[in-house]
Amino acid sequence: MGLERAEPQLGAVRERVLAQLRDGIIAGRLRPGDRLVERELADRYGVSRVPVREAIRALVTEGFVVAESPRRVVVRQLSRSDVDELFELREALEVFATGLAAERASSGDIDELHEILERAARATENLEAEEITELNTRFHDRIVAMAGNKLLAAALEPVEGRLRWLTRQNVEWPKLLDEHRRLLEAIASNDPERAKACALGHVRANRLVTVRLLFDEAPPAAAPSTLVRK
Repeated sequence: MGLERAEPQLGAVRERVLAQLRDGIIAGRLRPGDRLVERELADRYGVSRVPVREAIRALVTEGFVVAESPRRVVVRQLSRSDVDELFELREALEVFATGLAAERASSGDIDELHEILERAARATENLEAEEITELNTRFHDRIVAMAGNKLLAAALEPVEGRLRWLTRQNVEWPKLLDEHRRLLEAIASNDPERAKACALGHVRANRLVTVRLLFDEAPPAAAPSTLVRK
C-alpha cells in the first residue's frame, strides 16, 4: 500500500517539476546553453533528485534540452533547421485545423475566441509578456479543439511546447494581435478556404519575424499558396 501511494505522488512531483522547468525555458528564465544540474534543481524545488532526473529526461524527449554528455545537460539552442522544421509542421497542421474549425465552429466557440482576444488586447496594451504568450497559446489551442479531430490534436501535442517557445520569441505583439483578429473573422465566416488562407499567411508572417529575431536573416521564399483566392 505504501508503494502504491508513493508512485502516484512521485509522478505528481515529476509533472510539477517538468512544468516549472518547461515554463522557465519558454519564458526565457532558462536560456539556451544554461546547464540543468539535478542537485541544484532538487534543492530549488525542495524535492529529491529522482523526479528532477525524470523531468529532465522528458525535456530531452520534448526537444527543450540536450545531453552534451552523461553529466552535462543544457537548454537547447534552436538551430535554423529546427525552426524551419517546426514552422513547416505548424503550416501543415494548423492550416488544416483552421479550415476544419471554420466548418465546425459554434457561436459559443466564436464567443470564446473573442474573449481570449479581448484579454490579449489588454495584455498587449500593458506589455505583459507571459500573459500574451499564454493567451496566444490558448487561442491556437482552441482552434485545434474546434477542429474536432483527435488525431490532429495528438499530432500537435508533442511539439506544442516548442511551438509555444517559438511564439514567445515574437515580440511584435500589436501585429500578432491584428493577425489573430483577422484569423477569428475568417473562422467566423464559416468559409474553410478563407480561413485556411488566413492561417497560412499568419504562420508564414510569424515565421518571418521569428527567423529575423533569432538569426537576423530572412527565411527562404515560400512557394506561392494555392489557398489564396485571386
